[in-house]
Amino acid sequence: MTDPQPETQTILAELRPSPPRRVVGVVILAVLGAVLIWLALAYPPAAFGWTVFLLGFGAACLWLAVRMWQVTGQGLVLTRDVLRDHDGAVLARVDQIRAVNRGVFAFKPAGGFTLALSQAGPRGWAPGLWWRLGRSVGVGGVTHRHEARYMAEVLDQLIKTRT
Repeated sequence: MTDPQPETQTILAELRPSPPRRVVGVVILAVLGAVLIWLALAYPPAAFGWTVFLLGFGAACLWLAVRMWQVTGQGLVLTRDVLRDHDGAVLARVDQIRAVNRGVFAFKPAGGFTLALSQAGPRGWAPGLWWRLGRSVGVGGVTHRHEARYMAEVLDQLIKTRT
């Protein structure tokens, strides 16, 4: 789902990935994938199933590193109507957000927040940036903490003024 007129709306808050966090996250995933593949090939386990597992998990980590690098090249934008990425894909409509969870014990990405929605949306995931599962949207990961906090506060104010 994309926003029909993303460039005509006033941007209230923007959330961009932190370059050091982005690089560290991608490097850790890439090194883990490479080590698992090397381990499977250099020291193959006695059981063939474990070799397949190590190769598969290593390939998945490498794919995830590439995917994280691709999606963290952009950020998120909050307008009065929607929370979307820079490509226009809508994460959540503001009128469907019931609550913003950003407490210490909330199930949320690192340095980010979680949105509780009134309606379930399609599942989606941008590694290191956001995820959507059922009625929850998690925002954060490799993003700046202070930008995520500001966006969460703006969303809180939008919810309070709506009711």
